[in-house]
Amino acid sequence: MKRIISLASASIICASCATVKTVNPKDNQVDIAHRGQKSYCESIPRVYSGTSYSFCLMNSEPSQTVNTGSTLNHIPLEAIDAVFSVAADTIVLPYTVMTQAKHGNIKVN
Repeated sequence: MKRIISLASASIICASCATVKTVNPKDNQVDIAHRGQKSYCESIPRVYSGTSYSFCLMNSEPSQTVNTGSTLNHIPLEAIDAVFSVAADTIVLPYTVMTQAKHGNIKVN
């Protein structure tokens, strides 16, 4: 039971982190980097921006080390966050569609 509560808590904390970072970014720009390695993405759409953020985070410069980051059962936390971001992005979809039409894409790095 303790393990389930811990896992649920971790999921809630992890859930939609990327969406929170991208739904209303400062200066219409987000920094996407993992362990100092910049993403190859130049911009991301506001619609489903959290999901795009997670995928851009996984599409970054190659790491020189074997340890590529935190995992849960060998699944990168970014992949887990992407799943929760889909749900959170769907909830904020009306807002992001409106801001996409008004402001366009979000610049990266």
